[in-house]
Amino acid sequence: MARIDSKEAEFAAVLDAAKAMVAAARTSPKTRGLDSVKMVILTGEDLEPLAAAMAAKQSQKAHPLPFFTRDANNVRASEAVLLIGVTGEPKKPEDPLNCGGCGHATCAEFLQQERLEGEDFRGPSCIFQMIDLGIALGVAAKVASEWGIDNRMMFTIGAAARRIGALQADVVIGFPLAVSGKNPFFDRP
Repeated sequence: MARIDSKEAEFAAVLDAAKAMVAAARTSPKTRGLDSVKMVILTGEDLEPLAAAMAAKQSQKAHPLPFFTRDANNVRASEAVLLIGVTGEPKKPEDPLNCGGCGHATCAEFLQQERLEGEDFRGPSCIFQMIDLGIALGVAAKVASEWGIDNRMMFTIGAAARRIGALQADVVIGFPLAVSGKNPFFDRP
């Protein structure tokens, strides 16, 4: 029988949980029956460029926010990062709901306007895309919790992930994932 040390087992558990989080987010309910959720799992060498982009972003913001560097250190302390995002265009524009949740009177008006890049995300976004993102994030967090994986949703990760092209989506949220004696994503300065 082969021996598996705890670090190896913990890393395997993080990856298995991340995959289960992806599956749960993929199969979560989607508004209007259309799935536009995008996901990717980052590990190993892909974590440092993300963390570096987060730390660099802190100094590039009009009003520097120290939590970008704090969160970058959380990425460095993780075994993996799961990115979940959506594009922001209206769902089924050929059969519009014209709900106004995006700030435009109609879906057609929304589509005629230029979407703008903000400091972190691209918008405006269809409210139904944001609902889908929220549901996907919730079920992913539930899976991580059920697997006993340290995690936390972070917009800072998503903002930097968009900046370096780690996930092609208009709004992205990241989950750092780890197994530790004390959750490093909540117990922090």
